[in-house]
Amino acid sequence: MDEQPAGGLCVAFSGGPDSTALLHALAGLEQARARGLRAVHVDHGLHAHSGAWAEQARQFCSVLEIACSVVRVQVQRQGGEGLEAAARHARYAAFADVLREQELLLLGHHRDDQAETVLLKLLRGGGPEGLGGMRELRPLGAGLLWRPLLRTPREVLREYVLRHRLPAIDDPSNADTQLSRNYLRHQVLPRVMEHWPHAIDAILHAAAHQRAAADTLREQWLVQFERLHDRATGSLDAAAWLALPPALRDPLLDHWLRARGRRIPTLAQRAQVERQLRELREGRVPCIHWPDTDLRIWKGRLWAVPPAPAPAPNWEAAWTGQPLRLPDGGLLEWQGTPLREPLTVRLRRGGERLRPSGDRHTRELRDLFQQGELPPWQRAACPLIYAGEELLAVADRWRSDAGADRFRAAGGQPRWRPAG
Repeated sequence: MDEQPAGGLCVAFSGGPDSTALLHALAGLEQARARGLRAVHVDHGLHAHSGAWAEQARQFCSVLEIACSVVRVQVQRQGGEGLEAAARHARYAAFADVLREQELLLLGHHRDDQAETVLLKLLRGGGPEGLGGMRELRPLGAGLLWRPLLRTPREVLREYVLRHRLPAIDDPSNADTQLSRNYLRHQVLPRVMEHWPHAIDAILHAAAHQRAAADTLREQWLVQFERLHDRATGSLDAAAWLALPPALRDPLLDHWLRARGRRIPTLAQRAQVERQLRELREGRVPCIHWPDTDLRIWKGRLWAVPPAPAPAPNWEAAWTGQPLRLPDGGLLEWQGTPLREPLTVRLRRGGERLRPSGDRHTRELRDLFQQGELPPWQRAACPLIYAGEELLAVADRWRSDAGADRFRAAGGQPRWRPAG
């Protein structure tokens, strides 16, 4: 433990045998308690007994005199992904939210979990990064995720729980072979090991080779990422990305998406991105969609943004300068002296025109958007600022003479933060 980064310790405590063994062992170490050892339990709400399990986790931690936070999450099942993946995304999002600055989140993943993960990645067509298995240490939220038991067999943890007579939650979903990992654990691996008793050793040995390859490739694609990525817009040079070898192209795309808080695509979605780029025609703005992400191709670049529902055409709001959340999740703010007279914010309804300050011509918004290279997916939710029925400004991009005078007199100006 002394070799790990400094910071507090927080155990991801499901209450199952693995995390129970981990938390109990750490509770007996003074150096762990000195680092503020605590626990967090995520209640997915997927089982009728989940509330009772959360209470059992609290009681166990109370006996150990360790603080325990319970976080209830909503698992989104309509996003097009399986229940396992949806629950995992909800769980890790909760972990990232509760993790403190430089704190380490400890998970009970063990040697057998690692072998299962590698096989699942193989069956899903993973590359070196996926086939390298779970990393022992990686960033998460404001801190780090740490898996200290990846070299420890499952049976060692089960024996620890039995020897110390520790109460552990038995989640019946762990026996449901309709779930991919459980099917692999209960049906596939036992048969494999009947024929190859050292299969797990061989799988983990192969994973170590893949991890070394992935780390070497990482050094190369990070150089390319700096060349292709535009920090100002967060976009990626599409043609240059497509020209990269697949061994660099795929992990670079995943890195870019994760950095933008987006999920990575499936093999089919990744192939669709490449096909759209190869077949791209002028004037088109293709969009490849997957849960939580719209990947768009525009102006020769890749843009990853959150999907936004079509805003209500008659939406409007009174605005006195307070931070105003827009229908797509964007934000309109006022910078400067507070507004004394309220204004009205609307969205585009069609036919709006504005003569920008200093311009001799009145222009349609469509022309302004095109000339100003406003991304097409931002146009429907671009805030229009009115005084009565007079259009004063289009977000913080264009303003009329009257708008410029009014903002100057008010001692401030609007600031639009588009969604994503």
